Amino acid sequence: MSLSGQYDDNNIFAKIIRGEVPAVKVYEDEAVLAFMDVFPQSKGHCLVISKTAKARNLLEIDGQALGAIMVAVQRLAKAVTTALNPDGVVITQFNGAPAGQTVFHLHVHIIPRYEGVALAGHGHGNMADMAELKMLAAQIAAAL
Repeated sequence: MSLSGQYDDNNIFAKIIRGEVPAVKVYEDEAVLAFMDVFPQSKGHCLVISKTAKARNLLEIDGQALGAIMVAVQRLAKAVTTALNPDGVVITQFNGAPAGQTVFHLHVHIIPRYEGVALAGHGHGNMADMAELKMLAAQIAAAL
């Protein structure tokens, strides 16, 4: 998909927001939702999305909604760092399929990095163990 187009109300993240698809939630308020990536690139990989903006990418969101996302991203990154003690953390966001975007609802990845541990591929790694994701989510949430 290109950078322009119609927002699809049936994308997987919209379904998660509506409660139609389960997610391992880490944090939620009236504006944002943070949850564990079920195809993690690294232990502790989580996503932050807007619950209110129907934006496919960064270019389509208003500043207030983007601000809420970024405040949550910083808060979650600090919690991931405290809870999991990674050697580094990658914060990334893709705009359009050629840039690597696979779900067309604006989202930001928080990916802990561990020295000597390679990242799994984006969007095509193995599905995580749900029990492990729940344990990691609880650790991260406790550090908020």
